[in-house]
Amino acid sequence: MSEILKIENLSIGYSSKKKKTEVAKNIHVKVEQSKLICLLGKNGIGKSTLLRTIAKIQNPLSGNIYIDSQKIETYNNVELSKKVSIVLTERIPPNNLTVYELIALGRQVYTNWIGTLTKKDDFIIQKAIEKTKITAIKNKKVDELSDGQYQKMMIARALAQDTPIILLDEPTAHLDINNKVTIFKLLKDIVTTSQKKKLIIVSSHELQLAIQVADDLWLMHENEFICGNKKELIENDKLQKIVETEFVSFDKKTKQFLFH
Repeated sequence: MSEILKIENLSIGYSSKKKKTEVAKNIHVKVEQSKLICLLGKNGIGKSTLLRTIAKIQNPLSGNIYIDSQKIETYNNVELSKKVSIVLTERIPPNNLTVYELIALGRQVYTNWIGTLTKKDDFIIQKAIEKTKITAIKNKKVDELSDGQYQKMMIARALAQDTPIILLDEPTAHLDINNKVTIFKLLKDIVTTSQKKKLIIVSSHELQLAIQVADDLWLMHENEFICGNKKELIENDKLQKIVETEFVSFDKKTKQFLFH
């Protein structure tokens, strides 16, 4: 079975003419099937850097990334945009676009040079809108949206881009608990109901939600990258590694983080 994503001996960080700053190293992982993966770790540990590196926004310091068994550097930008879509934390600059128009931008990689949408494009956009349950706001201006509506719209744009891999960087960071749960449930639903292979990797600080909905967990810790099935990681006491305080512990029986 070919891998949707394979990472070999990856080192990530930043490089300038004078020096390289390594954020994380020795990252090895292989994903062969549709999954929702939650990427967990403290602030500054390298979660965003890892997602940006997988999306080829940043270059790796060393190591290899394969998408559909092909090295990422062999894809040009258009080819990679048909493989990977990414939803970043930063809001897009103010504009006069409607929700539909912004989601339609996800089809740019497939449209002709003047960006004309075909019936197929419109069908895929409408399905993305229905999937994210935002039909009622599709004609609203983007600048009028609440944080929750905005995140659903950005997920819809990624769906319209129709890629096997979707990366999301802290998509619930500014949401209330109801919207946090809604977004995680939506992401899980996308993976489980998609007729095509769909790998979603979401970085998050929502530890409890991640444990509830994720198929696999990627744990970023100082000098260590741990990945695997969440049940195995729970049984092997790996979750405690991402909580670096004596006041919190993870209880395997209840699958809860407990405060002392």
